[in-house]
Amino acid sequence: MRLRHVKNAEERLQVDNNKYYIPNPKDYKGKWHDVFKNNNPIHLEIGCGKGQFITTLAKNNPDVNYIAVEKFNSVLLRCLEKILEMEEKPENLVIMCLDAEYLCEYFADGEIDKLYLNFSDPWPKARHAKRRLTSEIFLNQYKKILTKEGTIEFKTDNRGLFEYSLESFNENNFSIYNISLDLHNDLEKYPNNITTEFEDKWSKLGPIYHLEAKRK
Repeated sequence: MRLRHVKNAEERLQVDNNKYYIPNPKDYKGKWHDVFKNNNPIHLEIGCGKGQFITTLAKNNPDVNYIAVEKFNSVLLRCLEKILEMEEKPENLVIMCLDAEYLCEYFADGEIDKLYLNFSDPWPKARHAKRRLTSEIFLNQYKKILTKEGTIEFKTDNRGLFEYSLESFNENNFSIYNISLDLHNDLEKYPNNITTEFEDKWSKLGPIYHLEAKRK
């Protein structure tokens, strides 16, 4: 699917100096609790899309701090618009535009308590495997920024990516649990599942795969 470019997206993200968008996230490495002005756990979503998942989490869990990351500012702008449209705007959510390849430049060791990977690009060609967000390159970064007890929650509609991820987590010293091969037909087991916009659309066409992982 072609990404729709939004004119002046960066300028629009900074409209009225809103408190949700962080334009210089490197400045806060190791200081994210200061941003939220509390010591609550910090959860990070990589690839937040239009923001339905992360805004719902923030609304439902006021005692958790949320950071939403998106590579493309045109997409991140849609997330900001969703936040600004909320009747009760969250005090526990910030968003930023960055490439997950450089996470360790933005977050200190052990700074994140939970990480969400929702419907990441599957990069189906073998030569692109290193770009997958569950490849060894990325998992090594997650190990650094997650707390000792930190967890990763992963969802995808792509069977190939799911099978690859199972193998990758296992090979990179993660314990895997809460596996589902058809999440939306298994909601008695996962009653608190929060959906993304993509998930709402594609779950009607095929299974959603789910797992959680924790460093051994």
